[in-house]
Amino acid sequence: MKNRWIVPIAFLPLLGLVPMQAAGMEGTVMTTACLQPGAAAEKLLSPDGRICLTYSEVQGNGISFNLSYTGKQGQTEVMTLPYTGMQTRKGRGAGLRLERVDKPVHISENYTMLTGKRKVCSNEAEEYLFHFTDSLGKPFDMRVRLYDDGIAFRYELSGLDKDTPASELTTYRIAEGTRRWMQKFNLSYEDFFPMSETGEGENRHWGYPALIQAGEDVWALLSEADIDRMQSASSLMNDVLATDYRVVPAENDREITGDWHTPWRVAIVGSLKDVTESTLVTDVSRPSRLKDTSWIRPGSVSWIYWAYNRGSRDYQLVKQYIDMAAELKLPYVLIDWEWDIMGNGGTIEDALKYAAERNVHTLLWYNSSTAWTTNGAGGPLFKLNAPENREKEFAWLEEHGVAGVKIDFFEGDTEPTMEYCQDLLESAARHKLMVNFHGATIPRGWQRTYPNLMSVEAVYGAEWYNNAPVLTDKAAAHNATLPFTRNVVGPMDYTPCTFSDSQHPHITSHAHELALPVVFESGLQHWADKPESYLAQPEAVKTFMGQLPVAWDETRLVSGYPGDHVIMARRSGKQWYVGALNGKDTACSFQMDWSFLKEGRYRLTLFEDSGDKASPWKITEVTVDKGSLPGTLDGQPRGGFVAVVQPE
Repeated sequence: MKNRWIVPIAFLPLLGLVPMQAAGMEGTVMTTACLQPGAAAEKLLSPDGRICLTYSEVQGNGISFNLSYTGKQGQTEVMTLPYTGMQTRKGRGAGLRLERVDKPVHISENYTMLTGKRKVCSNEAEEYLFHFTDSLGKPFDMRVRLYDDGIAFRYELSGLDKDTPASELTTYRIAEGTRRWMQKFNLSYEDFFPMSETGEGENRHWGYPALIQAGEDVWALLSEADIDRMQSASSLMNDVLATDYRVVPAENDREITGDWHTPWRVAIVGSLKDVTESTLVTDVSRPSRLKDTSWIRPGSVSWIYWAYNRGSRDYQLVKQYIDMAAELKLPYVLIDWEWDIMGNGGTIEDALKYAAERNVHTLLWYNSSTAWTTNGAGGPLFKLNAPENREKEFAWLEEHGVAGVKIDFFEGDTEPTMEYCQDLLESAARHKLMVNFHGATIPRGWQRTYPNLMSVEAVYGAEWYNNAPVLTDKAAAHNATLPFTRNVVGPMDYTPCTFSDSQHPHITSHAHELALPVVFESGLQHWADKPESYLAQPEAVKTFMGQLPVAWDETRLVSGYPGDHVIMARRSGKQWYVGALNGKDTACSFQMDWSFLKEGRYRLTLFEDSGDKASPWKITEVTVDKGSLPGTLDGQPRGGFVAVVQPE
């Protein structure tokens, strides 16, 4: 992927554009009145008044913002945005002069999700439209929304004539000494989120999301949302000033005629609980484009690759994972790469038939054939690139009862790649196929627009036990960081919960591993260990695996701090699942807050670490009143627990 920039202060290529459509909103009231630039217009507030944007004009160059939040400790300055705006190759957007700001439009919206943190999502916002004139005398608009849990803004241009985005000025200024958890940019978004208090250092290119602790309990998470056609995704660079993180869109050479806008630039703001539970990324994304979603069924999946560091060319081994799925009552099996050259007693058609006979639904792997296509690249290759080939292949899958596809090894964040991903999602939906993107960019709201998108990798996950020894010592802290960073913005295919070892050992405890598919959210949850490892576990553990939901009615952060620990509670129906991770190499005491439960009696099943390697489980089943639920639970080094709480 190429990035290009014009040196003065913050210009880098915007590459991705879309016919201008606002995200669908219900209950919006429009007004034609406007606020004139000046004192009365300088302060913008969220509906609850806690988030404040103060703006001022930058001479001949648009406006700057100051973002603050009022929490338990009073008002905290979160960050400044010293520069905003963007330019095209033909000079649109240069020399912006603010003409007026429309009075706020109130947004009130409710929508449902098939996957994610909660089934029913609701949001309130105040939307302000800034009208500028550029140096060419052309209009340039900036749409700004203040939600109760963050801000979102985008740039809108009309009447483009074979023009192309050239650079973006948007800059987030993060003061030195501010704690931040940021990932070095790479095309697969597979790296750690180490804590730092400085922007200095060798690396100056960062991927989304970026977590910032602005105050004792004031946080912000930077990302973007609603990538449409003719748009690229972006990343952050602080190569000019260490404090100034510029939005850097990926390559886009598409000529645009007509109206166009950027994706939403998003900052989720509030307490750590607010940030973790936020649905702002989907709130600003377009509504579902699928009329019929009855065929989309989230669920757990048995997966072959992790345990053997190989694909699915061995029919006999594939049968073992189908049998495991059937025995554990997992609805799906993923038949991974190399299924097109399957042998040892059977072909892919035999495997599909074998799975169907055992009432196990199949998912099949494909190479996107845009990045790794030589030097040992796995197949099937070049099946999905041309529209006619893609339709033929997906029709074959539909005919054979395949439930979904995992598509791997994408080229990055460029506009052609973003368009290809949307082509894949739309074509898959026509053939009733769920989709899991691997080796791909992070979710940016497509899980709402295309609800057949069930999961995305874009994470340094358990697969890395195959590749390098690095994860062994870092996994516990990394796992306790992901709920506050990567998993906030969308589903995450980490491939959690393994009790044996792959090519490199893991030293997280059994209870820590069992908690991962509760703490981590994904519409398809892949169970990656060897069949004999899972089937050797106590009956209560195996029952838990078969019954664990992967789509949730409600999500609550009970407690946590990045890298230290996390306690996450998720509800499905009347049943709550609580997962806890200790990110430290020393023992801890988990402090429980059961306030998310109603008063009453509950049946509690508790999975803890025994501390005995020979007999690692401590499993407790009791019925108690809410007030008698444990207030503290002991955590082993790199340990955890799972609690299943069912009302009597």
